[in-house]
Amino acid sequence: MATFHHRLKSGKKGTAKDHIDYITRQGKHAKRDDLIYAESSNLPDWAEGDPAKFFKASDTYERANGAAYREHVIALPKELTMEQNCALAKQIAQELVGNKPRVLAVHAPEGKLGGTSNPHVHLAYSDRVQDGINRPIDKTFARYNAAHPEAGGCRKDSGGRNAVELRDDVIAKRKKIADTINQALAVHGHDARVDHRSHKERGIERQPERHLGPAKIKHMSEDDKAMYVTRRSTHASDLQPA
Repeated sequence: MATFHHRLKSGKKGTAKDHIDYITRQGKHAKRDDLIYAESSNLPDWAEGDPAKFFKASDTYERANGAAYREHVIALPKELTMEQNCALAKQIAQELVGNKPRVLAVHAPEGKLGGTSNPHVHLAYSDRVQDGINRPIDKTFARYNAAHPEAGGCRKDSGGRNAVELRDDVIAKRKKIADTINQALAVHGHDARVDHRSHKERGIERQPERHLGPAKIKHMSEDDKAMYVTRRSTHASDLQPA
């Protein structure tokens, strides 16, 4: 059953380049065999189409307490084919990130419970909005100059907003993700739908399912695993939007 999962994270200076290598399965991460699709977009000219070069520069030049990258991690519906999910991931990326420098990577590892595929997309991006000005590498990450944009760095999309505005933006993004997924499910003839709202908002008293992680799953018996998968399937049916 299609289920909604969305996680928003950010990485401090010094972590961006390695994270891009991780999601694109490059370097020390190349042995992983779950990468289905990867692409990058909206990079400045000096990056020469190489997202690793861009995010390595972000590690170097981004301000000390700023995020070197941000990332959406989103579950993709198992009802769709891999080709359909890759198209959906690209659509979600455009809806969420627009013209910001970004890297999209679709993974489909085998689930530790039930042995089924777990398709999801990593959408890593920079808050530095591209505005058509051809800045050198160091100037890209400098402070934005509103009066004379060509004299400063790229504007950061997250700047100048208070905590309430940032919270509302996250809620709006989660709804946008759910709407885009549901549209794809409908287009491809599936009845399943996802809902971005919390259990409390939907009037559901059951506690949200906790992420077990590989360590806990490793120590579960086969009977416990089978029971967990059955319970998850039953709850997923109950949680489908009316």
